[in-house]
Amino acid sequence: MANCKSFAPKVTKNTKVLILGSMPGIKSLQMQEYYAHPQNRFWKIMGLLCGYKELEKADYKTKISVINGNGIGLWDVIENCCRKGSLDSDIEKEQPNDIRHLLEEYPEIKTICLNGNKSFCCFKKYFPELLQQYRCLKMPSTSPANARYNLNKLFAEWKNLSE
Repeated sequence: MANCKSFAPKVTKNTKVLILGSMPGIKSLQMQEYYAHPQNRFWKIMGLLCGYKELEKADYKTKISVINGNGIGLWDVIENCCRKGSLDSDIEKEQPNDIRHLLEEYPEIKTICLNGNKSFCCFKKYFPELLQQYRCLKMPSTSPANARYNLNKLFAEWKNLSE
């Protein structure tokens, strides 16, 4: 079991939508970049939402700049955990990030998007009151492990983010 630690949040004073994952996978932890696995569809979805063709091919700094420029921020529900591999189902001994503090610091955030079931379940476990205080959207995971959703089906769900 590896001890995994989340990244710092990627938010600005203009962030209106906060996307929360569970915990970065092995490739992301190695590269110190959110959604670094080439098969993860996150950056393709963000490119479609933000009107930036082939965002997934841009460098990481550009990716973050594009989503932040569109009022979207990133973080994880889990601050640290033990996990073998990259699957959310293998996460053990999780400790949450201080999401309440982040939301106080960034009052423009009105929508919280939970990327996948593990993110949603942990958020509900540690922050149940926030489900009532914010517009919270449980989204299908962009992970390659979520084979039930092709890109078109994912985008059909994720486009609700901007409504």
